[in-house]
Amino acid sequence: MDHRLSPELEELRRTVEEFAHDVVAPKIGDFYERHEFPYEIVREMGRMGLFGLPFPEEYGGMGGDYLALGIALEELARVDSSVAITLEAGVSLGAMPLHLFGTPEQKREWLPRLCAGEILGAFGLTEPDGGSDAGATRTTARLDPDTDEWVINGSKCFITNSGTDITGLVTVTAVTGRKPDGRPEISAIIVPSGTPGFKVAAPYSKVGWNASDTRELSFQDVRVPAANLLGEEGRGYAQFLRILDEGRIAIAALGTGLAQGCVDESVKYAKERHAFGRPIGANQAIQFKIADMEMKAHTARLAWRDAASRLVAGEPFKKEAALAKLYSSTVAVDNAREATQIHGGYGFMNEYPVARMWRDSKILEIGEGTSEVQRMLIARELGLVS
Repeated sequence: MDHRLSPELEELRRTVEEFAHDVVAPKIGDFYERHEFPYEIVREMGRMGLFGLPFPEEYGGMGGDYLALGIALEELARVDSSVAITLEAGVSLGAMPLHLFGTPEQKREWLPRLCAGEILGAFGLTEPDGGSDAGATRTTARLDPDTDEWVINGSKCFITNSGTDITGLVTVTAVTGRKPDGRPEISAIIVPSGTPGFKVAAPYSKVGWNASDTRELSFQDVRVPAANLLGEEGRGYAQFLRILDEGRIAIAALGTGLAQGCVDESVKYAKERHAFGRPIGANQAIQFKIADMEMKAHTARLAWRDAASRLVAGEPFKKEAALAKLYSSTVAVDNAREATQIHGGYGFMNEYPVARMWRDSKILEIGEGTSEVQRMLIARELGLVS
């Protein structure tokens, strides 16, 4: 399988690379230090069409696919992961559920603005007591027959893009009934921002992704029309699992970008930093470290592009997505650690990008399915788990 880019995708890659270096890099450090969401950068990404990359042109999208999205995410993450995760969550988790499962009316209402980056969508799955057990949903939604409205009660945590000034909706999973064996029926429901009873907590104080918006959400007798059901009633959990399978490819591309960014910064520093009368890059110990980092980033790129190519071709990709997500997140952490070591004391200073990369890398082994969950999925696909 040839993973070299077509001329169109290479042009996209160069365009996003230039944007990342010319627009994001000079500004993002200040946003990061202030724990401030970079609205002006996000608006520019919207004008570039990045939020519409994998969506049809009829809804204002660019008519691309997950391979195009992954390329954009990798180039952004080579410079900063807060900006990259804002795009990833806005597309894979915010807009993709509507694209895949929404009614024509829901798509017409929401997708054009989501594709333009005028509003952001969020994905309300994780709950405070649930963690990796996404099926342990406690949030409930009952249909009020008198008003034909869903009444939602519960809470969600660690939700990206859920409390910005431009957040337009959150799609939440909630228990809407019980199966004959007593197991919960979980459905997905669209909750527009500003709906009475829908409360957004203050931003989390995080170790990394400091220029990304992440919050806890609560729902107290939140009422939305019955027509806000997304997809089939009782199929919300299955729908969101599919969303996560695809989203892992996007996270793998982001992790690859961070790993490659660590190489970029380390090569630059190793050429500029002199010690004992010569550049530290002249030392074989440094050369070997960076060579190993490049090997890992290159292999991670092959993994996520392979998974994306299978998805685009309509082939099974669950195992490949899990492999890509597991490997890319692992090497992102590895490369961030080595890049910090190569930079020495300066690697511990926030003015250097590798300090951000070190802080941002660890969440990649946790978010959108922990590394342990990826191993479970791989083992299941290998037939080791019934």
